[in-house]
Amino acid sequence: MENYDVCIIGGGPSGYAAAMRAIDFGKKVILIEKGKIGGAGIYDGALTSKTTWELAHKVATINDMLIANNRPMFEIPWDDVKQIVNEAIFDRKQQYSAHIKLLREETSTVRFTYARGVGKLLSKNEVEITTKKGVDIIYAENIILATGSRPRKLPHIETDEKIIMTSDGIHHIDDYPKSLVILGAGVIGCEYATIFSNFGKTKVYLIDRADRILPFEDEDVAKVVSDNLIENGVTIHSTAKLERMEIVDGEVEYEISNPDGTREIIRVEKALLSVGRVPNTEGLGLENAGVTLSERSYITDSKTRTNIDNIYAVGDVSGHIALVNMGEIEARYAVERIYQGSVEEISYENVCTIMFLDPEVAAVGMNEKQCMEQGISCKVVKLDYSCIARAIAMRKTKGFFKIIVTDDDEMRILGMRAVGEHASSAIQAIGLLIKMDQPIEVLADLIHPHPSIIEGIQECVRMLLNKSIFKTAVFKDAMQCYRRVAEKEEIEHLQEL
Repeated sequence: MENYDVCIIGGGPSGYAAAMRAIDFGKKVILIEKGKIGGAGIYDGALTSKTTWELAHKVATINDMLIANNRPMFEIPWDDVKQIVNEAIFDRKQQYSAHIKLLREETSTVRFTYARGVGKLLSKNEVEITTKKGVDIIYAENIILATGSRPRKLPHIETDEKIIMTSDGIHHIDDYPKSLVILGAGVIGCEYATIFSNFGKTKVYLIDRADRILPFEDEDVAKVVSDNLIENGVTIHSTAKLERMEIVDGEVEYEISNPDGTREIIRVEKALLSVGRVPNTEGLGLENAGVTLSERSYITDSKTRTNIDNIYAVGDVSGHIALVNMGEIEARYAVERIYQGSVEEISYENVCTIMFLDPEVAAVGMNEKQCMEQGISCKVVKLDYSCIARAIAMRKTKGFFKIIVTDDDEMRILGMRAVGEHASSAIQAIGLLIKMDQPIEVLADLIHPHPSIIEGIQECVRMLLNKSIFKTAVFKDAMQCYRRVAEKEEIEHLQEL
């Protein structure tokens, strides 16, 4: 029986990061993956959808200019979209495969094994590996579970991944659907509504059981995205309940009921279910090692460690924030905890996230909604993109920056929302300030490049410090300062803070 210091089950972003961090400590490592290295980080997941979003975004930008000049719209064949996406997948796949190959061949000090097969716990230290060549059993001092997640399916809806699909099937269609209904108006549902409406070839319907899309976000953020989707021709069924969805004559027929008691029956070509993801915990042999699950089937953990002291859970299976970057951070943290002992704890409070919508949305820290729910009074400053020189130059003035700070003289940053072009490049500095607990004056005095979108952040901070270039009393619609009082959830508008 071969002995290893660390056995990692799952070769997606989290598992791969864990393996590479364990190598840093000079440990003997085995990485087990039953499918493809990279997992949903490459295939039918983040890279696939974001490559498609980038293409759709470019098409929409081009068509905005063509329409403004009364010219025919630009179209890109779906086969070209698939080819570009496949090229992106190939590039990333080659990086992983070449890295593994060269890691083993050209580095004499690295003790790394990659096993293509199914890993199953036999005990807290024994792992069974089933490959095409047969079955093997290894011993590992520590085990890290990083088996990821898969799209959730609904028991009352037949999901064939050809007509009614999840994110596993939507990228494998043969052509643009003439019409598409999306069930679920969270980030992923809105992302695909954005993609297909931006290509301009598909009539999109979005079923939203809440009273607005992105219900976890502030209303002003959701409204900008919602307005743009509607402008792009998307029909949003707000506060609608799905009564049934089924395949009829090779198409999708769905029925919704509205709060006023009315019902609608609509026929479309394709359907996409975007109702969350479920962890991949089946068949892992958790019961053999005594590892427990939560009520929602996530592997219970305390700072990445399960109830069994040498077994860890990271990434989507841990039930925290299901993002590639967080999975990688959890994985690295787990390895560091094993071999360094005392390490700085993971913080989920200042995670920078991107929502690939139209316009793009980026977030870090708390929003106003969360502040009110937690009883935290705050000051809020908002600056419209129409006041930022770079946005004007790009002719992309839809959106705003919003910074939320504590309601006191220190004005420590609680969170930020950026909605608009280049939003994702604007939040890292705020995330760093939150992590370091630094005052906003740091950004006010920093020399930002000009013209750049991030100059808008500097102007927001200057507004809080009463030394902005444009004054809120003049541009009342584009510049706002206000105080949110938690106890009463009131808004007090301020011109001078």
